Order: sequence, then C-alpha cells, then structure tokens
Amino acid sequence: MIHIRRAGALDTRALAELLNAIIAKGGTTAIVSPVTPRELQGWMAAPDSAWHLAEDEQGVLKGFQYIEPHPDLPEGGVDVATFVRLGEKGFGIGSALFDRTKQAARELGYAHIHAIIRADNQGGLAYYQSRGFEDFRRLPDCTLADGTRVDKIWKRFEL
Repeated sequence: MIHIRRAGALDTRALAELLNAIIAKGGTTAIVSPVTPRELQGWMAAPDSAWHLAEDEQGVLKGFQYIEPHPDLPEGGVDVATFVRLGEKGFGIGSALFDRTKQAARELGYAHIHAIIRADNQGGLAYYQSRGFEDFRRLPDCTLADGTRVDKIWKRFEL
C-alpha cells in the first residue's frame, strides 16, 4: 500500500538519491546534473509550492511530485515535476501523487497545472496524458544544461 504525505527538509537526502538515480540513467528528465539535499531544500522553500512523496508501509520512498510557480507560465498556472523510483512504475504511485497534487494546487489557488516533458520521454508523456493533461505547445530544439538538444512537449491540466 502506498502512503502519500508532504515532503520536508528531512526527506531531501532520500529524494536526492531517488532523483540522482533517474538522472544517472538519463533520457527522461531535463535535469542532467546530480542534485544535493541542500539544493532540494532550496527548491522546497519556493513560495506557493507543494511537495509530496509516496512511501510504502516500511517508509521506503517510492516517488515524489512537486508543484511550483514559474515565471514563463500563463497567469494562474503552476509547474509540476514527477519522479518515481526506477523499476516502480505501474504500481499507482504517480496516480496517488497526482491526486494529492491536484488538491494542493486548488488550495493554493491555481487554475491549471503545466508539465513540460522531453519529447523522447514516452513514459512521462503517457503518464501525463493518462492524468488528463492535454498538449499545449511544442518546444522544439531546447538545450539542456549539458548541451544536449531535445524537443519538449508542454502539457496542461485544467483544475
């Protein structure tokens, strides 16, 4: 059984380990350099953001999702990012996280949630599509921090 709760500063070591494994595998996230717990604590401190994690009965981290404002989004929008432990997809982790994230977005007064996904991340695109996100815009030939060039798909979910 999956338990969803707010993530906090004491969770950032486990969050960083999970995210860094995804970054090291490559090919799905636009984040290309490892992150530290301190960096994640800084991200968590963003005003009007919400961080949630999914854990099993033993308290093992299975995934996390956060929303945060972004200056390039339309008025009333918030950006979402989702990360699920490698090998754990298909167990309802993302669905449970998104249920809580939608609730938090509404409570924070947002009107829509935006996800900007690498166009080559088929799993991510399928996940957001299955949650009800619709294509909003295509962003061709984006440069990642390591110089890799990828297209991105910008998806939007109306609350």
